Amino acid sequence: MTDADGSRGTDAAAVSDRVRLRRLPEQGSHDRADLHAVLDAGFVCHLGTDVDGWPMVVPTTYARQGDHLVVHGSVASRSLRTAKEPSPVCVTVTLVDGLVLARSVFNHSVNYRCAMVYGLPVLVDDPDEKVAALRAISEHVVPGQWGYVRDPSVKELQRTSVLRLDLAEASVKVSAGPPGDEPEDLGLPVWAGEVPLVTVRLDPVPAPDLADGIGLPDHIAGGPLGPGTVPARDLG
Repeated sequence: MTDADGSRGTDAAAVSDRVRLRRLPEQGSHDRADLHAVLDAGFVCHLGTDVDGWPMVVPTTYARQGDHLVVHGSVASRSLRTAKEPSPVCVTVTLVDGLVLARSVFNHSVNYRCAMVYGLPVLVDDPDEKVAALRAISEHVVPGQWGYVRDPSVKELQRTSVLRLDLAEASVKVSAGPPGDEPEDLGLPVWAGEVPLVTVRLDPVPAPDLADGIGLPDHIAGGPLGPGTVPARDLG
């Protein structure tokens, strides 16, 4: 299904002007499943908000809880303190899949998957909901780690802010494939093609103060990888 602007259909509410796809709409989507796929594949987002009249964009880890995004940070963070008002934010997640090298500088590009979410975040105050959100973030980044390490203390929870953002106002763009060279450039003696890129997980490095006899836990040594990563051994 295709919308009037050329993007794929959506099962969410009417598309707002903020997330309406204008440039290269054929690469875009407002479909909730497409949005979930991009968010689930990444683990670092950029949170953009207004702080004292100036834009501020900060990176942070996140997780998806159903149709909501949860992010966390220090209570001292100016960007997270604005959520108490609340203030509108824009959250982006970008996954770089490769470099697209063309026969001309103009047609060079990047293959990527990107999600953009707008909304008014809610500060999560309920202790149980806060812990659940932090657990979701931890498990999203390193599956199995939450149950392995010490739980956060009351004091640590008080020093941590959690924001929850509805995914109702969002869009996705995906760019993939080879370069689109001009017909007159196809005969140039220049290599053109794609250079795939991946996030690689290397061998874990123990902390210098790690006590003797503590081995690498299974969920890190051989368990499921975090989103968007591959072990170095699988790269050949």
